[in-house]
Amino acid sequence: MMTPAPLQEQATGGQGWLRSAFTWLTEQPTLASQAVSAGLVLLAAWLAGWVARHILTAVVGRLARRTATGWDDALMRRKVFHRLANLVPALVIYYGVQLASVSDYLTALVTRATAAAMVLIGVSAATAFLSAVNDIYERRPEARNRPIKGFIQVVQIALFVIGGIVVLATLLDRSPLVFLSGIGAMTAVLLLIFRDTILSFVASLQMGSYDLVRVGDWIEVPQYGADGDVIDIALHTVKVQNFDKTITTIPTHKLVDGSFKNWRGMSDSGGRRIKRSLSIDMNTVRFLDEADLDGFERFALLEDYIREKRQELAEDTASGDADAAVSANRRQLTNLGTFRTYIENYLRQHSKVHRGMTLMVRQLDPTPAGLPLEIYAFTNDTDWAVYEGIQADIFDHILAVAPEFDLRVFQQPSGRDFEAALGATHRARG
Repeated sequence: MMTPAPLQEQATGGQGWLRSAFTWLTEQPTLASQAVSAGLVLLAAWLAGWVARHILTAVVGRLARRTATGWDDALMRRKVFHRLANLVPALVIYYGVQLASVSDYLTALVTRATAAAMVLIGVSAATAFLSAVNDIYERRPEARNRPIKGFIQVVQIALFVIGGIVVLATLLDRSPLVFLSGIGAMTAVLLLIFRDTILSFVASLQMGSYDLVRVGDWIEVPQYGADGDVIDIALHTVKVQNFDKTITTIPTHKLVDGSFKNWRGMSDSGGRRIKRSLSIDMNTVRFLDEADLDGFERFALLEDYIREKRQELAEDTASGDADAAVSANRRQLTNLGTFRTYIENYLRQHSKVHRGMTLMVRQLDPTPAGLPLEIYAFTNDTDWAVYEGIQADIFDHILAVAPEFDLRVFQQPSGRDFEAALGATHRARG
């Protein structure tokens, strides 16, 4: 069978190229030996790297899973051993190229490049190790009060800067002191570049020293629209998960520069404040007569109060010289004052109201909307949902019991109020 001419020409051309290359290598024995030596070094480096990555790290990982300590697990999770494994092929190349029969220029070039690569690998492994240290520390109870993530990041930045200087000095075959001496002249530029980093580092020190913010704290920062729980404190940023589940990122130094509200004191105290008022229609405030006192004395929360007040009023009337028949000449109880005492006694016996904190029912300045009666107390449960439920139950009861004291809670007239008024007028005219 005959071979087609084009294929025959291609085969002949390929064989010719190989023959020419082989002839050239035989004429250059030094270059051929250097190429073979370099190939052997690269092959040895590849084999060493494969063994280090697939065998040694696998053995270390198996041992880490069997131990009870968390250190090795954190190191494996941050891939510290995987990064250190990259040093093995670099070391093989570094020492192998010096043993191989390679030119001095190429040996020096490869040695410097490999040394720079080993510095980068060492810096990468060191930063991963620091991250693992932070992971282990965050499992400890004191981590919530004293986070070290910001300090870890500062050390990592310093390692990268120093590593960059050493790599540059190694590649250019210069002393690192030459570059370090030049940093003094670049101080102004460095301060401008690392301004936020420096400010954030100082802010992290202040927050740690004065215990301003912890992970898990509920903070409010109105200028950034943040209102929620702190989920992360880093060197440059503080992350806040708002109650609508959005994330607000705040520069760390801005928390110290400005002002914010931290609700941790409320959570630690075990009491959450109720400070809400309802307006009483002042037209419904009046004195109480004996029939009213008899009725209120049957209230369990007012029984002792009415009995004591009746005795006081009787003694005061007996000792007075004025005409007791005139209402203005004698002391009398009012329905509003009795209602205020009822609310206070109701709160004091309430199982969800904190008995060790301030509790009072007070009147505020009268307004066109009525006389505000403010409840100032603390619940003994700081959970938001529970707190709102307790507060709602208290005011449900107060609003429902107010008519028992012949008091009317003021609210702006609605359409139904106007309809009732017009209907009453129409009936009166009819």
